[in-house]
Formats: sequence, structure tokens, C-alpha cells
Amino acid sequence: MQDKVFQLIDQECQRQQHKIGLIPSENNSSPKVSQVLGSCLSNKYSEGYPGRRYYEGNQIIDQLEALAIARIKKLFQVPHVNVQPYSGSPANSAIYFALLEPGDTLMGLALASGGHLTHGHPKVTFSGRYFHSVQYGLNRQARVDFQALRALAKKYQPQVIVAGNTAYPFQLDFARFREIADEVGAWLVADISHITGLVVAGEHPSPFTTADVVMSTTHKTFRGPRGAMILVTKQGLKRDADLAKKIDKAVFPGLQGGPHNATTAAIAVAAQEAGTKRFKKYARQIRQNAQALATALQNQDLKLVGNGTETHLMLIDLTPFGTSLGPQVAYALDVAGIYANYNTIPNEPGSPFYPSGLRIGTPLVTTRGMKEPEMKQIAAWIAQVITVVKDQPLPQNNSQRQQFLKDFKNQITKNQVLKEINQQVKELTKDFPLFKW
Repeated sequence: MQDKVFQLIDQECQRQQHKIGLIPSENNSSPKVSQVLGSCLSNKYSEGYPGRRYYEGNQIIDQLEALAIARIKKLFQVPHVNVQPYSGSPANSAIYFALLEPGDTLMGLALASGGHLTHGHPKVTFSGRYFHSVQYGLNRQARVDFQALRALAKKYQPQVIVAGNTAYPFQLDFARFREIADEVGAWLVADISHITGLVVAGEHPSPFTTADVVMSTTHKTFRGPRGAMILVTKQGLKRDADLAKKIDKAVFPGLQGGPHNATTAAIAVAAQEAGTKRFKKYARQIRQNAQALATALQNQDLKLVGNGTETHLMLIDLTPFGTSLGPQVAYALDVAGIYANYNTIPNEPGSPFYPSGLRIGTPLVTTRGMKEPEMKQIAAWIAQVITVVKDQPLPQNNSQRQQFLKDFKNQITKNQVLKEINQQVKELTKDFPLFKW
């Protein structure tokens, strides 16, 4: 009899195959990356760094980690790399641990404007509780408001400014961030987790000649394992020759123990793949698909935050249909065979728990081989789903909301239009395996 765990894995594989994934932070890793993640490397404990371990038997692990570091250095042309962070949030925490003292001022893009929780979201997060968090925002065009950012920086004199995002659909102007950081003597940290693959392919401006430290997860557009890396630039070392040592000490022993060796090796594989012409073609298609999807959505009379996208993601603004429709639309889409995530929009009229936006992106569908014609079809399905649920607003009374959503989910799973879309999605996905590039 098959173990229940493997039954569930089989079910999850089927779910991924039969549905269309539009969550911009998700991607499908290559077969080689997956193979490495399931290898014997997970069996070894390797606290420390190559040549400086606290456990014996790491001769081969040392070679693997050194190889991953060498490949990332070459890919991004940086003098120092740490590939041990478990994921993006611990990596950002390590950077702050290296550059800041408790109570120092940290500036990052506000969560409601597309920033990440670890960029200083006040009170709730580590970064917002242990440091003085000052959040910058967007202008009326939904772009980073550099005039306001400069004024905030001059007023609060931050020690670190973070240039990064998680739900911001436009390119980041790292040069302008650098100018402001220099004016106030701040470190510039670039969190490029979402756009690393685009940077590699020249589809997004690079931060490596401007930022002091760069952090990236290794999945998303980079299409590797679920890990992270911290890269110290020439600019950073010019400012502090000990910066690399400070980063390494912050990761271990500052914040974590032994690295996940299978992930380290998988990062090495992903870096090798990212250096190919094939990968650059893939990253270019991500942006082309995003442009095609954005245009098709607007042709369906749907509103996009900032009126479009310059990267791999976009935000659908649902406020023309009402406030706090994000959860209803996201759930209905999943019923229809398309999964995304509800998200706040700039000047959100609802709340982070019941927001008015939908965040979607194209890395995963591009990995599966979908192109512009499929983006047009996906946009049409999204518009159909929104039409189904747009007249089911969230109750104004907070005490009624949970019951409303429970009743809504029970009812919407039976909707015939969504069932028909689901069958059409299944037919489409038959031609697109989980990894086609």
C-alpha cells in the first residue's frame, strides 16, 4: 500500500499540471535542479564554510559550495557570494544583522506599495520591530516617489536603504536609489528576488554597479531551488573591506546553523543554466508574455495598477467593481483552474486581509512553454471569472465576513461557468508540461 505522503505528492503534481499558475513568486525548477534536491546531499551536516567546517567528512561538500560560489560570482561579476541563507527572509535579516545595530533606521518600500515584509514593515516583522522603520511609497503614477524618498532620507538619516519589491510591476531605478543613499551616507541594499532572472538576461537594469549588497532568492525568475544568496559588490567592499566577513558571520553563526547542502548544489546547477543563451531567451519571453497578458487584460476592460507592467508581474485593480474583492476573485479563479494571489493595491481601500487587488505574473507559464496566444486566452478567462463574482462584495460588518466567505466558497465551487473554464484549462495544459524550456 502506498504511503499517504506519496499519494499527496502525486495529487499535487496533478494539480500543478492541470492548472495554470500565475503567482509571480512561483516557478518550476528544471529536472536537473529537482534531481539534485532529492540527492544524498541532504544527509550531511556542514556548519561553517568551505575549508572551515565544524564537522568532518565535508571534503566533497566543500567542493560543491565552492563551485556554487564561483558560478554565481562569474554570472554576476561580484567579488563575494554567500549561498547558505535558507530563504529570502533570513537572508535579509542577515544583511541587517551585519549592517545595523538595534534601533538604527531602515528604509524600505511600504508593503501596501509593493514592498516586502522584511523591508521594514512596522511592528509585525523582525525588521520593523528591532529597527526604526521608515517606509517610502509611490506617486500618483504608481511609481516609486523619489522626491518623497529623498525628503524622508534627509529627515531620518537611515543607515540602510532597501531597493526592492514583491508586488511592484515596474523597473527599479537603482542609480537614483544610489544618489539618495550617498546623500545621507546609507548602505544601499538591493533585493532583486523577483527579477534576478530578468537581470541576468538584460531584461531589467542591474544593481551590481550601484548597490553595496544584493540579496536574491534562488527560485522565482532565477528558476532554481528554494534558497537565497547574498552578493557583496565592489562598491560595498570599497566602502568597507571587511563587509564580506561581516555578511558571512551574520549568516553563520549569527542567524543559522548548517547549510542545506542539496540546495547549495542545486543553486550551482541553476547558475549554470542561467548562463546559457536558452535561459536569456526564456527570460525575454517572460517579459513578452507579461506585456501580452497586461494588454489583453486591458482589452477586457480590466484596470491595472500603474496602467501596465515593465517586469514579470502586474496588479489587477478590482476597485471598479467594489472594495475587498480580491479574496473572492482569487478563490473563484482557483475553482476555474487558474491560481493567483489576492494583494493590496496602492492606497488600498480595504485591508491586507481583505484587499482589492490580484497579483499575477508570467514566470511559471513561460517555463511551461506558453506564449502570447495563451496569454490572450488566460486574460479572457480571468475576465469571465471576475464577471461571475463581481457582484458578491464583502460585508461591511467585520463579524459577518468569515461566514460570508465560507458560504461564498461553498456556493462558487458549484458554479457552472467556472466548471466549464476549468475543463478548458485542462485541455490547454495537456500541451504544456511543467518544464518545457
